[in-house]
Amino acid sequence: MSQRGPLDTLIELAQESRDKAALGLAQARQGEQQSVAQVETLRRYRQEYAERLQRAMQEGIDPASMHNYQHFLRSLDDAMGRAQQALEQQRRQVTRSQQQWQGEQRKLSSYDTLASRRAEQAQRGRQRQELRLNDELSQLALRRGRTPHSLQGGH
Repeated sequence: MSQRGPLDTLIELAQESRDKAALGLAQARQGEQQSVAQVETLRRYRQEYAERLQRAMQEGIDPASMHNYQHFLRSLDDAMGRAQQALEQQRRQVTRSQQQWQGEQRKLSSYDTLASRRAEQAQRGRQRQELRLNDELSQLALRRGRTPHSLQGGH
């Protein structure tokens, strides 16, 4: 069993950072979806209310009611503007969160690449050591007039 080294610790920390960034991204996307739904709800409500005003005007409406309709439509327009601003802010948050997640993923990938290279180096070192040992055994067997196989087999 091999020991955990500093690189293993870095990989673990990078995975935690990446996972935390992924959670932040998921939350930002959820907030964006909620903002989209709010804008759409306000847009539909405003459209329905404007249609009511149109019908009321066709049927005849008193000036006070007309004023109330118009005032409420302006209030809806203001609310839609604020909701649209919140949506744009949420979209910027999604972009920032996505960039953060990508950065954390790149960092983790670079550590993984480094760990893979180190593992490959260690494997090559073990293979070279095994080849040297086999060469030494072969040389020893040749000097004694025996085959390398008979040395490894115990005879």
